[in-house]
Amino acid sequence: MLEKDLLSLLLPSGLTELFEVDTLEKKDDSFHFYLSEKNIHPAEFANQRLESKGFFDEAILRDFPLRGKACFLHLRRRKWLNLNTGQIVFNEWRQVAKGTRLTVEFAAFLKGINR
Repeated sequence: MLEKDLLSLLLPSGLTELFEVDTLEKKDDSFHFYLSEKNIHPAEFANQRLESKGFFDEAILRDFPLRGKACFLHLRRRKWLNLNTGQIVFNEWRQVAKGTRLTVEFAAFLKGINR
């Protein structure tokens, strides 16, 4: 429990509810968190038959620095096949600032600095 609480302080809000941390890699100048989305179906498809179809390609986002080092989030988001419609469905995750590869919180912080 302590580990999850600690991670929830370091990572963007709500991320630990949706993703599991697979590994953490510390390099000379950066931290890299590798996360995989939990197998939680999108709520809007609760009454549909869904079959897991693995993950989308990894997305890499930049977040607030930790201890003076760059912080990167390597996210693997799940996808499911809706057996009723034949379409691929996924959870909406709105933590990426539009037009960037930054978390929403980090982008807002940087925008405030540049004013």
